[in-house]
Amino acid sequence: MADGAIGASGEWCTIESDPGVFTSLISSFGVRNAELSELWSLDDDSLSALTTDGNRVYGLIFLFKWVAGHHSEDEGGSSGKPLVGDEAPSDLFFAKQVTTNACATQAILSVLMNSAEADPDGTTAMDTSSDSDKDSKLSLGPTLSNLKSFIQAFPPDLRGEAIGSSDDIRNAHNSFARKDAFLSDPDKPKREATEDDDLFHFVAYVPHAADGCVYELDGLRAGPIKCGTYAAAESDDNPMAWLGVARKAIQDRIEKYAASEVKFNLMAVVHDKRSVLNTQLTTLKEAGFDDASEEVGSVRAQLAHEEEKRKHWAVENARRQHNYLPFCVELIKSLAGSGKLPEITKKANDAALEARKKMMAAKMEEMSAAAAAKK
Repeated sequence: MADGAIGASGEWCTIESDPGVFTSLISSFGVRNAELSELWSLDDDSLSALTTDGNRVYGLIFLFKWVAGHHSEDEGGSSGKPLVGDEAPSDLFFAKQVTTNACATQAILSVLMNSAEADPDGTTAMDTSSDSDKDSKLSLGPTLSNLKSFIQAFPPDLRGEAIGSSDDIRNAHNSFARKDAFLSDPDKPKREATEDDDLFHFVAYVPHAADGCVYELDGLRAGPIKCGTYAAAESDDNPMAWLGVARKAIQDRIEKYAASEVKFNLMAVVHDKRSVLNTQLTTLKEAGFDDASEEVGSVRAQLAHEEEKRKHWAVENARRQHNYLPFCVELIKSLAGSGKLPEITKKANDAALEARKKMMAAKMEEMSAAAAAKK
């Protein structure tokens, strides 16, 4: 279905798991001073790098392949039991996922909603500070603050309904869909996913300072799941405390899969690195360092790198959202006119056939490994 039809019908599309996409997504909600950072490893060095120079980690977003049976209430990826009703902390934001394809955005919202409290006027509590503090603190912005204030007293299923029904959030989410070059019949029944399809799901891990626990927030479960405890009073000085608890929960989930399964992705919702660097720059200037100093030069170089990263994300997002069909049609016409199309088509078909053979061989190896593991 084309992107316009998706927006008109109230459906949510799938979007790519990418830090540039997700950072731009939350910015479109009005969130300030937060970004997504990809993690390639769960070792101490990788986690510590997230907190360099006092940068804050608000939560982790874990993407994994959804497998039937691995996600039931009795055999879930986490060993803990979902907390329902009064069992769950009253100030921990958790929403059930009731909308298809919304798990990525909902996992990110789970982190953000547990990172700052909304004021009734639609700003965040952190925004009541001075102008300089506003520039460096996480702000949910009016859209998310108003939504959180409105649904705070709702049960998890109605919270999920409210998120899925939010035009602002859905339109922002769908704006990052890859453009569908062709329209399909809206009255034609949609193909249902089968066990042969790769289905993926997002869950969030957040620290909860009030009780010193780390929680897994999975919209497909009945409630939040307690992963373990950490020293909340020392978390500002040692952010690795809660990250270590979350790491163990993620590793336990990964170990439930076959050794050949590598389709995982992990991102952290962190403070905007530009904000952190600008604060460092201000501190250096106040300490008497001039622009020619090595310290100031180093910070400015890091800032330039961060700005270049944002520009790269903007270009990649524009490419994702662009419709290349007219260009492709003209290219095919040109190749056909020059007589080169048959030869190129044959090479492409041969390459596709070879790739399919390799994919089937890999699939057979994966099935054999899974069968051997069960013995």
